[in-house]
Amino acid sequence: MSYTGSVVSYVTHNPLQSLAISLYTFLFIHILLPYILDPHSLRKLSVPGPTLAALSDLWLGYHSAKGHRSEVVHGLHERYGRVVRIAPNHVSVASPDALQTIYAHGNGALKSNFYDAFVSIQRGLFNTRDRNEHTRKRKLVSHIFSQKSVLEFEPHIRIYVSQLLEQWSSLFDLALKGGKGEEGQGQGGGWYGRDGRLWMDMLPWCNYLAFDIIGDLAFGAPFGMIKAAKDTAPIPAASPSADLTDSKTQIQVREIPAVKILNGRGEYSMTMGVLPPSYRPLAKQLPWFAAGAADVKALAGISIMAVRKRLVAQEAGTLQVRKTDLLEKLQRGKDDNGNPMGKEELTAEALTLLIAGSDTTSNSTCAILYHLARTPEAQRKLHEELDMAIPDVEALPVTVNDVKADQLPYLDACINEGLRIHSTSALGLPRLVPQGGMTVEGVHFPEGTVLSVPSYTIHRDTEVWGSDIEDFRPERWLDLDQDRKELINKTFNPFSVGPRACVGRNLAFLELQIIVGSLVRKWDFVLEEGLKQELHTSEGFLRKPLGCRVGIKRRD
Repeated sequence: MSYTGSVVSYVTHNPLQSLAISLYTFLFIHILLPYILDPHSLRKLSVPGPTLAALSDLWLGYHSAKGHRSEVVHGLHERYGRVVRIAPNHVSVASPDALQTIYAHGNGALKSNFYDAFVSIQRGLFNTRDRNEHTRKRKLVSHIFSQKSVLEFEPHIRIYVSQLLEQWSSLFDLALKGGKGEEGQGQGGGWYGRDGRLWMDMLPWCNYLAFDIIGDLAFGAPFGMIKAAKDTAPIPAASPSADLTDSKTQIQVREIPAVKILNGRGEYSMTMGVLPPSYRPLAKQLPWFAAGAADVKALAGISIMAVRKRLVAQEAGTLQVRKTDLLEKLQRGKDDNGNPMGKEELTAEALTLLIAGSDTTSNSTCAILYHLARTPEAQRKLHEELDMAIPDVEALPVTVNDVKADQLPYLDACINEGLRIHSTSALGLPRLVPQGGMTVEGVHFPEGTVLSVPSYTIHRDTEVWGSDIEDFRPERWLDLDQDRKELINKTFNPFSVGPRACVGRNLAFLELQIIVGSLVRKWDFVLEEGLKQELHTSEGFLRKPLGCRVGIKRRD
């Protein structure tokens, strides 16, 4: 036998050797060779960062899966400076000027393939990468979030804030009589009375409230989570081959824990998005990713059920809608050619509304209330402002007239400060450098480089916010001179900036004003384990509190 034949025979009959050769080949082709060739000149440009991040996207994928990407990237910026390489072709730039450059109108930068991992039914406004298609979709959607439209939503927001106030009042009275709730038993889970207060984890209630509000606004009916004190939503139970967007398809319904599944979907899509497209088919075979894919499908089912219900009612002639119904507004929208949304597109956009309008609001509400509970002086000042503006507690929930411009400045400052410290969208949203390249922080990046600005880090820029960046200090938002105001406006990024900024930011801020204003006017908050209790978080696509146990006491 020839020497070559002997080698082939040896490898064929030694699977470990064959596996090793395959692994070495993969590492050379996908990791070492691109690093040597340096196609985007990041090594030539001497962009600093961890060696493993420069070699493979798996470094960023690992930290994304661990749930603390923003904190890790922030640590890199503290070590290396404003410009840091966090993947073979991804540079994080932490400066206010970079925010205005990378996400600016008309700069030609497009979303990266990170967003492909967030597509389930079809591309929606959030994950569309084509500029013309995004412009078309934004025209169809943005008008429903105008300031005038948002004001029409106020009565519906107040309905569910009122339900939450009633639920907490009932539990408070039960707790003072010695009642106690067990975890997982409904009625809000593990609550009890002590020291004249109701002690409970407020995070689930923030979730119930946000889901019921967006369920009503987007789909015309709440999920009923507040009244049931339970995380539950209906989805279709159907065979994989069923056309769930067809209103004539006969299906059964099952209940899912929507909040839990939304969290799983965010973790899955976030981690999948940072992996190269060639890695994704293999990753989907792993158990963790398979569970995440199931969450993506289940979450889409909520939107499918809502749209099906709407279409069935329309076909039967039994549909009754109000002018504030977002789904109705989407159905009536027309693009420049006079075409309405198709059935699948309508379902995809309804899903976008559900995701964008639930998790963000609940996360932010919980974080703001946590920081007020942790900072008694700030809570005292807010109590004073709210007591003056709303002397009769029976007038709650807060109204639009209560929160109109400059009416409650300290409330707005508390909300902004909470959004600064707890950036629910904390990671840097990736953009592709357009043809001709882009100069950021004195570095000229070639076409095709992925750039991003991490909100978590620029919200902790000591040159902008001062040395006390981790302190909850609403006063930093008050009595600003013009230069200071411009600097803060240029840096503050809770809803992104530019043409891809959140279309629902007016609604989101109004919700927070009504929710936080109403709850703090009615209740006094303290933390269970003293003033230094940490707010533990985990980050999927959004940065979410893992729980927040507080003691509340009724205020007159």
